Amino acid sequence: MREDDFVKKLPLREQNVLWEHAAMEPQILFKIIRQEGEEELERSFSALAFSALAAGIFVSFSFFFRAVFHMHMGDSQFEPLISSLGYTTGFLIVILGRMQLFTENPITTMVPLFSEFSWKRLWKVLRLWSTVLFFNVVGTAISAAFMSSDYAVSPKLASALHELALHIMRLPAIDNVVRGIPAGIIIAALVWIAPQTRYFRFITIMVFIYFIALGDFSHVVVGSCEMAYEVIDGDADFAEYFFRFLIPTGLGNIIGGTFIFTMLIYSQVRHELNKSKK
Repeated sequence: MREDDFVKKLPLREQNVLWEHAAMEPQILFKIIRQEGEEELERSFSALAFSALAAGIFVSFSFFFRAVFHMHMGDSQFEPLISSLGYTTGFLIVILGRMQLFTENPITTMVPLFSEFSWKRLWKVLRLWSTVLFFNVVGTAISAAFMSSDYAVSPKLASALHELALHIMRLPAIDNVVRGIPAGIIIAALVWIAPQTRYFRFITIMVFIYFIALGDFSHVVVGSCEMAYEVIDGDADFAEYFFRFLIPTGLGNIIGGTFIFTMLIYSQVRHELNKSKK
């Protein structure tokens, strides 16, 4: 007996329970992400810009609250375990608030491109990527300027912010590329499973982002705030900001999110998608 024949013989109430708890098939997830991506590609420039600016400002809370935990934990051996919780704060605000964060775009916008390639669609993807990244970075610069103010933070907290930012500033460019790849994969995986985490999305986001922090991976937007903080403080220059951090880390995030995760997922579902078109 086929599985769908068995389900049809059950009472309607039991059928509804089974369908409610059934896992979504990969091709269904792919179509959901594609629909979201299509909507994102059609958004106006002003909508993208303001959403990305807000995301850049609010995701900076990840840097800020990680520094708060670091300030209180000091050199404790448990400091990474605790301070990494603070790193989840900004991502929770941005993702649950559905703001435009650059590292979510590689999977959301590439799925429509993979599904139906055209030069016009490629232009829309590049337009969205460049707009979102630019205004994310502007938002993090605004946050970094605020954190650099003596009126905004105490000297003790300023020292903790500096210690965290100094760590990322000292990494060579190649390390930021490599560390950016796992972060890109994890963010793409978070976007991919989001449709199935409707009732526990808060915990899912927290767990995924927690391990980005604990694994000491590089995220281009949060790290942009850290590097901007050091530039404003005079401990780094713009060359280090762009060529040691921003470009290498952005490249690593794109490699992880687009060329590894999204292409593997597309390869997984391509056969089923082609069959459904026939």
